[in-house]
Amino acid sequence: MAATRTSKIEELQELEGAFAGTETAILVDYRGLKVPQVTELRRQIRAAKATYRVVKNTLARRALKGTAFEPLTEHFVGTTAVAYSGDDPVALAKVLTTFAKTAPMLQIKAAVVQKRSIQAAEVVDLAALPGKPELYAKLLFVLQGPMVQLVSVLNAAPRDLMNVLTAAEKKRAEAGA
Repeated sequence: MAATRTSKIEELQELEGAFAGTETAILVDYRGLKVPQVTELRRQIRAAKATYRVVKNTLARRALKGTAFEPLTEHFVGTTAVAYSGDDPVALAKVLTTFAKTAPMLQIKAAVVQKRSIQAAEVVDLAALPGKPELYAKLLFVLQGPMVQLVSVLNAAPRDLMNVLTAAEKKRAEAGA
């Protein structure tokens, strides 16, 4: 009995630490998934720099008390797993929604994204947004635009001068010939 109690306390502390260090948590119902499918899902989630964990409902409810993830407590019913990420909520949502298309048994229950509780349908909308790398690329493109225009304007004067000098030299060569 003591060993199981201590293991539960350790698991509770691990969950509390995991929830303290994250901004996004998505609850999924994995009932009906086969082991190779769960393994593939874990691999894809790891690639998105996130974590997937099957949790005991009572321990998860206790771990959520007093955190921003407390609205999720009502969804800890039945087979529940938590996917959480501290970096990019869009990447995690994309992985889960894409995987749910290939394995319809995976059901998204609810989520908390940056201290805001959202429903399963909103997770699909979140997945439709561009990820951080795409947003960084767009921002870089927007910031780079004025600099490119400035360089083009600064290069235009010497280029035009060279064109005028070349045309004048051709005219002299034709006149002297």
